[in-house]
Amino acid sequence: MNLNDILSKCDHTLLTQTAAWEEIKAICDDGMKYHTASVCIPASFVKQAKEYVGDRLVICTVIGFPNGYDTTAAKCFMASDAVANGADEIDMVINIGWAKEGKFEEVRREIADVKKACGGKLLKVIIETCLLTDEEKIAMCRVVSESGAEYIKTSTGFSKGGATFHDVELFAAHVAPHVKIKAAGGISSLEDAEKFLTLGASRLGTSRIVKIAKAMEAGKTAQNDGSY
Repeated sequence: MNLNDILSKCDHTLLTQTAAWEEIKAICDDGMKYHTASVCIPASFVKQAKEYVGDRLVICTVIGFPNGYDTTAAKCFMASDAVANGADEIDMVINIGWAKEGKFEEVRREIADVKKACGGKLLKVIIETCLLTDEEKIAMCRVVSESGAEYIKTSTGFSKGGATFHDVELFAAHVAPHVKIKAAGGISSLEDAEKFLTLGASRLGTSRIVKIAKAMEAGKTAQNDGSY
């Protein structure tokens, strides 16, 4: 798997609390240059980013992020508002407390409601694997499979752990065939990125793969400059 293949699976991500427009603009430029699957950015920048990139890049945003405990009505509004502002994809966080209580039907209904609010746009469901047992993760594979969402996603990157090979393998063994997998959080090398994809992930939530591509590009430029 070459670098361009990996980049094409990356949701190039910037979700830090201090993110400002110049940084958002820069990752949009990166996304267009390196042909990433999307850029994943805060909802407050979606309209401005979509106006900036037009149809040249997919815009993804997050709702109920990072804790997931907003009401269902609030999450539905966030989703519909993001879509109205130009979001092409939505990544939502489940109500983790409900999952811990075993209220899986409530979680399924909420995801289904948010999916309706997305107006046909793609929905990825973040279950925050580092906070769940394997049994709860398997139950969430079933819930997401029945919800109408297109993706199950490991992590926000804002809790105590990110994506693991074990979790992606677990997802691949238990989600329905129509559900894809997004690994996110702590993916820092090409080797890890390739392994996540080999294990069954279709998307990677990371900013580091583009940084690696830039470093490799800079290295080639430096070598070229040294030869003249």
